[in-house]
Formats: sequence, C-alpha cells, structure tokens
Amino acid sequence: MSRTALLVLADGRFPAGGHAHSGGAEAAVKAGRITSAASLEDFCRGRLHTAGLVAGALAAAAVLGVDPGELDAAADARTPSPALRTAARRLGRQLLRAARASWPSAELDTLVRQFPKGAHQPVVLGMAARAAGLAPQDAAYCALYESVSGPATATVRLLSLDPFDATGVLARLAPELDRVADRAVEAARKAAAEGSDALPAGSAPLLEVMAEEHAAWPVRLFAS
Repeated sequence: MSRTALLVLADGRFPAGGHAHSGGAEAAVKAGRITSAASLEDFCRGRLHTAGLVAGALAAAAVLGVDPGELDAAADARTPSPALRTAARRLGRQLLRAARASWPSAELDTLVRQFPKGAHQPVVLGMAARAAGLAPQDAAYCALYESVSGPATATVRLLSLDPFDATGVLARLAPELDRVADRAVEAARKAAAEGSDALPAGSAPLLEVMAEEHAAWPVRLFAS
C-alpha cells in the first residue's frame, strides 16, 4: 500500500469533478444560513455527521469488498432527493474515469459495465481506493474530507470568504473528522459481515430540500 495514492485521490486537483459542486453550500448561502466562517463551520459539522458519515461508511465498505451493486442500492435508499442522486452518479462517473486512468483494475472495468450512467460517488471512491491498494480507513477519511472541504472551498467564491478562515474551519473540524472516520469504518466492517442494512443512514432533510430547490434555479454557480 502506498499512502501517496491517498494524497492523489484526495487532492482537489484530481480530475473527479468535485470542483463543480458546493455540497449544498450555494443554496445555504442564498438562504442566509451560511454568512461567515462560524456559520460555515456549523454547516460543515452537520454535513460531517450526516451525509459525510454515510459516504465514509459506503466508501470503506467498498474497500472491504461489499458488493458495489448492494452498496449503490443502499446509497440510493439514503438519498431521497432525485437531484442529489443525479449529482452523486454524475460525480461517480467522472471519478471512475479518473480512477481507471490512475489505477487500472478489472473491478473498475466491471463497475463501468454495471453502471454505465454512473454509480454513487462514495461507492466509486471506495472502489478506487481498493484499486489503489488503500485501506478502509483511508477511503473513509477521503470521503469525509470531501464532505466538508467542498462547502468550505465553495464559500470562498460565493461569499468572498477569506481562504485562511475557510481553511481554519477544516482544521478545527479535524478531531471530529477522526471520530466520525472511526464510526464509518466500524459500520463498514459490520456491513461486510451482516449486509448493507448495517450501514448508517444519517439524515439531513434540509440538505435534501435545498438540493431540490437549487436544481430548479435558472442560474447557479455550482451543479449542486
């Protein structure tokens, strides 16, 4: 295993399409729910413990060899918003292209055939980490970091938030991210033994509602 592969996979410059998505931050900014570094931190903390935990567990379970079809169905069941499901599959399709170019794998080739329109992004992330020889914990960390770094980066553009303040938010969330990563991997190991029903189903209804509203905007800076 090379930890350098984790750096490549988590790098914001990895061509996985994440730069085009705000993780719900654009809608939250327009609604006045994110106005500063403090409210950004609250928003990211909420994402970390809900959508982030689910994504981290899905990614870790994929590394452990849980069937990606089962995991994709589990991701669908945990994503009520059609707009978010579409975004997750679009991101999954783009990530899979980048992963196959970086870590060629028969399992990734099979995933393309199984999901020609794209699997959910956390499932693909886990499969990419597996192809790169990474551990479940690595995949969970990558998914969790993406769940908070996307909104933090987006608010720099949306609010002209000081990049130093946005980065400070991520640094302050680091201890919580460690704890959530442990929970995600524990859940993934349980799912590997008992099935995908053991995966967490942390709910963020407001994110789902805002995603549907955001998808209907005639003009937007981010795809989701």
